[in-house]
Amino acid sequence: MAAVRKPEVMSPVGGEAQLRAAVEAGADAVFFGVNPARGEGRADGAGFHARAKVGFDLEALPDIMGGLHARGVLGFVTFNVLVFDRELRQAERQLMALAEAGVDALIVQDHGVARLAHEICPDLPIHGSTQMSITSAEGAELARRFGASRVVLGRELSLRDIERIKNATDIELETFVHGALCVSYSGQCFSSEAWGGRSANRGQCAQACRLPYELFVDGEHRDLGDARYLLSPGDLYALHQVPDLVRIGVDCLKIEGRYKDAEFVALTTAAYRRAVDEAWAGLPLSVTAQEERDLEQVYSRGLGPHFMAGTNHQTVVRGRAPRHRGVRVGTVRGVTERGVLVELSEVVKPGDGLVFDPANWRTPEGREEGGFLYGLWQDGRQLDDAALSGVRAGGLYELRFGRGAVDGRRVREGDPVWRTQDPTLAVRVKPLVEAADPLHTRPVDAHFVGHVGQPPALTLTDGQGRSVTVTLPEPLSEARNRALDEAGLREQLGKLGGTPYHLGTLSTDLQGAGFLPVSALNALRREAAAALTDARAAAPERTVTPRLDDALAALTRPQAPAPAQVRLHALVRTPEQLDAALAARPDSVTLDYLELYGLKPSVERVRAAGIPVRVASPRILKPTEQNLQKFLESLDAGILVRSGGLLEGLHEAGTTAELTGDFSLNAANVLTTRALLDLGLTRLTPTFDLNAQQITELAGLVGGAALEPVAYGHLPVFHTEHCVFCRFLSSGTDYTNCGHPCESHRVALRDERGRAHPVMADVGCRNTVFEGRPQVAAAHLRDWQAAGIRDLRVEFVHETPEQVREVIAAHRAYLQGDLTTAQLQAALDDQVDQGTTEGSLFVPNDFGLLDALPILS
Repeated sequence: MAAVRKPEVMSPVGGEAQLRAAVEAGADAVFFGVNPARGEGRADGAGFHARAKVGFDLEALPDIMGGLHARGVLGFVTFNVLVFDRELRQAERQLMALAEAGVDALIVQDHGVARLAHEICPDLPIHGSTQMSITSAEGAELARRFGASRVVLGRELSLRDIERIKNATDIELETFVHGALCVSYSGQCFSSEAWGGRSANRGQCAQACRLPYELFVDGEHRDLGDARYLLSPGDLYALHQVPDLVRIGVDCLKIEGRYKDAEFVALTTAAYRRAVDEAWAGLPLSVTAQEERDLEQVYSRGLGPHFMAGTNHQTVVRGRAPRHRGVRVGTVRGVTERGVLVELSEVVKPGDGLVFDPANWRTPEGREEGGFLYGLWQDGRQLDDAALSGVRAGGLYELRFGRGAVDGRRVREGDPVWRTQDPTLAVRVKPLVEAADPLHTRPVDAHFVGHVGQPPALTLTDGQGRSVTVTLPEPLSEARNRALDEAGLREQLGKLGGTPYHLGTLSTDLQGAGFLPVSALNALRREAAAALTDARAAAPERTVTPRLDDALAALTRPQAPAPAQVRLHALVRTPEQLDAALAARPDSVTLDYLELYGLKPSVERVRAAGIPVRVASPRILKPTEQNLQKFLESLDAGILVRSGGLLEGLHEAGTTAELTGDFSLNAANVLTTRALLDLGLTRLTPTFDLNAQQITELAGLVGGAALEPVAYGHLPVFHTEHCVFCRFLSSGTDYTNCGHPCESHRVALRDERGRAHPVMADVGCRNTVFEGRPQVAAAHLRDWQAAGIRDLRVEFVHETPEQVREVIAAHRAYLQGDLTTAQLQAALDDQVDQGTTEGSLFVPNDFGLLDALPILS
């Protein structure tokens, strides 16, 4: 196992102001996206990073990296999107440019691209993005297999989970400690794809989790009071967990927020910088109440450690509002003719920006009343400056605003009052965002050699071991009065103001009583500091070689498909659906049950019917859930593999089970698809990020027999650790005390368009929210067959047994030539209440054909 080292503090950077703020606040590393040169980006013109609206231009990158390195800060570039086959050439050119520009690491989601990047430049570290959905040591080892030296763990892990992973692998671990939480596991959210044709795995998240939903339980609407945003979690705040993370040996603590401003970056970086330094030194956390309020004030949807401190489903999602709240300062106690009566819990002052939180009652558009505070009144008198100094929490005050700013008719007694803006905060953070000289400095060790009669020399060495030596041209003369000594040298050599350094250790080699003018010693110090800065800023020497052609040449070219009957596989989630599937006799049945203990008798029933059987694994496996691998293998059935960690575990164990990789492995291109197949998969379901034509093209590259796309199914729009059943149908905190309402109730979330989306729990109590309308591939089945695809899957969620039978029968009739495409579509439309959708399979009119698949030419 690797020795524990002091964790890096990594800050988000969306632009130049945030970059300066992060450096001056003490970040060890920053992460940011890079926008490619014109014509070198993705097919849609965007960069290969998940924050399309922010980032730096590629042309500026060498200077940015030089500036960061001069300050001792690492620069990590996000390449954290799935890459399509049409984009592999551009991706290779971008990867080469990033390596040549001197970036310190790439944060990568796509497994095949990670391997390609590692082969292009073996000296460039690859970090597996949190979008790889890594929640176990096995998942980390899978990322290592593709070239990663570090992985960013899922934000749903507890401290105990993180420690278990640390004890089971020596790969570097990085974890988020602050910022927004996605309700869905990163890399496992398809809501933007389902409802807007824009993929979260491609940096185009539409934030559907921040929208309001209504809860339906067993078909009946459930009134949840002020909770409307049922999938909008609070923000992560793990400052108090830093000592544990340092003790565990996590290598990097990461702050989320590339869309946030410089004040956010400065305050959060400074807080975690100090927390890490104190924990590393064995000192207690010294954060003050005011500093914690500032962190909440600068941006917060409600701060908490959430899953890192252990599961409590009552706290992760409050559900009252989806946006920045800031600091709660009071509660409404009444409305006056000119203002609002508020019982304060925090001191407020004129100029503060306040908002009255109605939990959006009567406000479907999300409007809230609020404005900048004009003044405070008490007993009918306005408080002057002297009186304002006496304002205390707990008092009742009348708050007044500018004319027309607040409509008192829309403010209710009991509404919380939040301070969303504090003008004094900008004053406190100003030194960090507007520093002229370096504020955060790093130690350098100095060694001074002074032999009388020889030129004196000064060597400076930084924390990374880089050294420079500067020698004066004239020899050291004899001292007439006071000779050079270590105390005097420390005083002068320590005057490093205006540089990014402060003096660490000083060693000397003095021979004879030497004399050196202060001016000469200062010049020696300045020249050495400048030389060290230049050495730090120099770009690393790297060998960068194009490797895509080699990677593609190594792939087995698919043979022309032989005519064959297409096989139809059915996935069911209840015993009742299984009864219907067995009657319809598909070519195989996949069992995806909430209760694993019901699997064995169902497996035996399918086998007794003479039908091949598979069992579906969970999409997420945590360190304490690895025994599921042995259980799944013990069933003597095929396995639908949904977890990268499980795939790694099965491959290492040399399983004899037939394995099919599911969509959640996020295979979006030929490189990733082929590499995953080589780990023992018989077939693979492409990611739902691909449209129907891209699936056809992938079949032409990897061979249609290797793919098993979903022809009918409800897109899994959210896959979340947060349990809707526990939060809203119980008072429990987790599975140990929730009463398991998921086993006795059917739940759906209805969106603002009136569509109901079913929610189901898995064996790990994780929830999947499914698109209410089934996604249908009827219009594309002919093209898929022509491309050699010989395996299709139909999946069911809340369908009745009759619907299961009819859907299977309609597809079977189509494949036998008894139904046309239009008739198949009509038959499927007849089976559902909310209609069907083409969903992620939709092919835009301007998508065009991929001529002769040029990536293999």
